[in-house]
Amino acid sequence: MLISLDPQDSRPIYVQIVDEVRRALVLGTLGPDDPLPSVRDLAVKLRVNPNTVSQAYRELERQGMVYVRRGQGTYATAGQTDGVERRALADGVAQRALHDARRNGLAVDELIDAIRKYDNQRQNEESL
Repeated sequence: MLISLDPQDSRPIYVQIVDEVRRALVLGTLGPDDPLPSVRDLAVKLRVNPNTVSQAYRELERQGMVYVRRGQGTYATAGQTDGVERRALADGVAQRALHDARRNGLAVDELIDAIRKYDNQRQNEESL
């Protein structure tokens, strides 16, 4: 499971970790009953305080995204890849894109046009 943090992101680090795990579940890179890295291992990898990772894991457990087996670790919960989670993922991406666009002085229409243009270019490159 790949977790990347953005130091420019205004969201707290633990929220970014929660969102990355949620994304992995929705995309299928983290399947039901797959183990998550230990708190210590993930903290070292991400260069964050282990308490930050613990906070993220507690939040994921509270949301029903993961469960803990005492002495064995933290595991992904089955059944979290439904349409509601996918919609929540899309909403989060849209909110961040809109926030970034507004911060840079772009209107919604300009952002949508740029996304469509980029997607068309990418599709054309893939068809070659």
